[in-house]
Amino acid sequence: MAFEFSAEGKKAFENILTRYPDKESALLPTLHLAQKEFGSFTVDRMDAIAGLLGLPHVRVYRGVSFYTMYQRQEVGKYLLQVCTNVSCSLLGAEKLVTYLGETLGIKVGETTADGLFTLIEVECLGACGNAPVMMVNDDYYEDLTIEKLDALLDQLRRNSE
Repeated sequence: MAFEFSAEGKKAFENILTRYPDKESALLPTLHLAQKEFGSFTVDRMDAIAGLLGLPHVRVYRGVSFYTMYQRQEVGKYLLQVCTNVSCSLLGAEKLVTYLGETLGIKVGETTADGLFTLIEVECLGACGNAPVMMVNDDYYEDLTIEKLDALLDQLRRNSE
């Protein structure tokens, strides 16, 4: 099998199984765990998850392809998800996306050559009161400005050295 959870991941998976009445109910939490460990879903990974849960492969594929939070392509170490819904757009999200693309030398949906950053737009991150908002992996960054983006990118680069 080309997919295997880490020791910590196996423990988390076993814990997930104890919280649900059947394995099918554990699909979405298992997908969250797998994405956290592996970053994206290959066909092999989806097949392995189907095997772990005893589900038809199509159920796992359907879950991964339906929900936009699951990545089907490899992503950089830092997945930059910029909200471009109404509140964020009104407060300059498109300018921030353009700035990030120019600064990183990539387009939306691409990853930098060094594998550090992937830039995507998302519909809503549920933090409209602090727009514009971006998630970097699992962390929210709110009330964004170009200055805040510059500081954040510098910090992420330093953390990767």
